[in-house]
Amino acid sequence: MTGGILVAGIGNIFFSDDGFGCEVARRLGQDPPQEGVTVRDFGIAGIHLAYDLLEGYDLAILIDALEGDDPPGSITVIEPQIDEAAGPADAHSMDPRTVLALVEAMGGTDARFLLVGCRPAEMGEGIGLSPSVEAAVDPAADRVRALVAAARREPVPATAAGAGP
Repeated sequence: MTGGILVAGIGNIFFSDDGFGCEVARRLGQDPPQEGVTVRDFGIAGIHLAYDLLEGYDLAILIDALEGDDPPGSITVIEPQIDEAAGPADAHSMDPRTVLALVEAMGGTDARFLLVGCRPAEMGEGIGLSPSVEAAVDPAADRVRALVAAARREPVPATAAGAGP
């Protein structure tokens, strides 16, 4: 792949709200395909995500549960920097920071990275999102659609109007 946009859902569906990124990617995967845009649910396969990021994407939008001080269900968009201080890679537990550090260690990429995060309410064992995080899935998908449209310099889809980057 040369150029293009990768939209990557990250998380563990067996730990409640940690499955947020997976669910957003699933919803986005129901949209009609767009040329140059790849949507994938990577789940806990951070190693696979790191290798895919080396394929030469222009933009990678990572979607994950993101700790913070905002109320559960709050959506945040940040531009993470590759952090060489991230912990060692563990194929079964890779947060975006660790994935980006691994990408850098494997030769890096010129891609721009964005992280669409949602503040979780529940991170314990259990399948299914909490009500506040479930309610954030469609707005997060709209936010990703708006980011993709902006990157492609296209009009923002009607469903994403007001989602803003």
